[in-house]
Amino acid sequence: MTEAEKAITAIERLPVPQGRLAGDKITLAAYQRRFIEGALADNVTVGVWSIGRGNAKTATAAALAVTHLIGEWGVQPQREVVIAGRTKDQAATAFRFAQTFLENLPDDMVRFGKVQTREHPHFSLKIEADDGPHELRAISADGKSALGGAATLVIADERAAWRPGRGEEIEAALLTSLGKRDGRMLIISTSAPDDANSFSQWCDNPPTACFVQEHRPAPNQDADDFDSLMEANPGAVEGIGARPEWLVQQAQQAMQRGGSALASFRNLHRNERVAAEGRDMLVQVDDWLRCEADELPPREGKVIIGLDLGGAASMTASAFYWPDTKRLEARGWFPSNPDLLARGHRDHVGDRYSQMARDGELRMLGDQTVPIRQWIAETLAHVVDSPIECICADRFKQAEVGEALAAEQANARVIWRGMGWRDGAEDVRRFQRAVADKKIAAEKSLLMRSALSDCVVALDESGNGKLSKARSTGRIDPVAAAVLAVAEGSRRDARPVRRTGGFKWA
Repeated sequence: MTEAEKAITAIERLPVPQGRLAGDKITLAAYQRRFIEGALADNVTVGVWSIGRGNAKTATAAALAVTHLIGEWGVQPQREVVIAGRTKDQAATAFRFAQTFLENLPDDMVRFGKVQTREHPHFSLKIEADDGPHELRAISADGKSALGGAATLVIADERAAWRPGRGEEIEAALLTSLGKRDGRMLIISTSAPDDANSFSQWCDNPPTACFVQEHRPAPNQDADDFDSLMEANPGAVEGIGARPEWLVQQAQQAMQRGGSALASFRNLHRNERVAAEGRDMLVQVDDWLRCEADELPPREGKVIIGLDLGGAASMTASAFYWPDTKRLEARGWFPSNPDLLARGHRDHVGDRYSQMARDGELRMLGDQTVPIRQWIAETLAHVVDSPIECICADRFKQAEVGEALAAEQANARVIWRGMGWRDGAEDVRRFQRAVADKKIAAEKSLLMRSALSDCVVALDESGNGKLSKARSTGRIDPVAAAVLAVAEGSRRDARPVRRTGGFKWA
């Protein structure tokens, strides 16, 4: 028998630890079997599993830990199992599962003597056996308990939630310990909030000898879309965890509540790469739709230009706001390599970018990056018939943008704004008020609708907000440029009109 077959056979003799089927023998679902077979294959040392909350990933990992501890698979002397969670409390969840399994083993699987249990300074189960002792430890990824040791099996639980920096150090220490014993590592978690997270990197760029199983639906689907919801929750149709109807009900409630409740549902239950905490929508969809005008007001008076320069993967955008008539326009630019269709598939938006280009809202410029001077030239040419009141730009790459403006002889005043808590909080509030008060008359724009759907507000402890992405591949640059332009228009409207005295005949 292979190691995977040994593990599956042993696990299916264990009792279900909790839930509707508590006490019954475990019957592994197809998706659980697939992960065990992949993670325990002969040429694999790291197994990565991304799946929605409530699909028994921690219980499955704990069952693997206990069956390895008692020697049902991966047999070697003095086996050492380490379960690491972000905090001690999180590690305790997997430890309790393991403890329950160990205390309820069938008699013929008990081939060890004394069991020692302790909870300080870390959780530990130690069993005495002829080739032992063997120990299972549950530790915090914030501490130093991972240093030293020579593990034969490591389980990194909810890896996406580990603290940046310290989490990578602990992970490296655990991986190093495995090398001493030809051990294996199982990394399990719901999705991280973005692509930059270490867990996302394991999923997207797996190294040699790494097996990845990811249950993550394509983005931009309704939260209550049944098929994609079941894709993230395969246990629901197998009788594991939440029932399908409960998940749909929770999705509909989250959609009605919106904001952070919806983001949290998408991250935890739909397993999407969305930040789940401390965020809210920039504007509500219905509020923005009221700002879209069937017939745009004229380009009258001076225009305020907002600039947001992106990188190679990001979009570069400009926004144009006429305070006198409240007209708002936005345009975006991408480098030509890769083409729009390939870029759309990479960003999980299909042919949306191609449609924006057909509508004249999105243009291709340059090869790998958008040439800054050419972008500035096209931006100024877009409003050649209107006098420019001022240009508001993100301080990102201030020197390059400033040089391009000077080279194109843009004589208008340039106002540099930050996108962080200080400047960003004020600009976000002014933009939100302008939308609520209908002080924006925007063209019907797929570019802006798409950017707004990906745009959320990250909140600090004091409730100040700054722009952020709702998903890692979201392109919010047109909104960022519009926020700069509209906020400056709001500031100018709020200033008192200076009245100059004239001559008066006595």
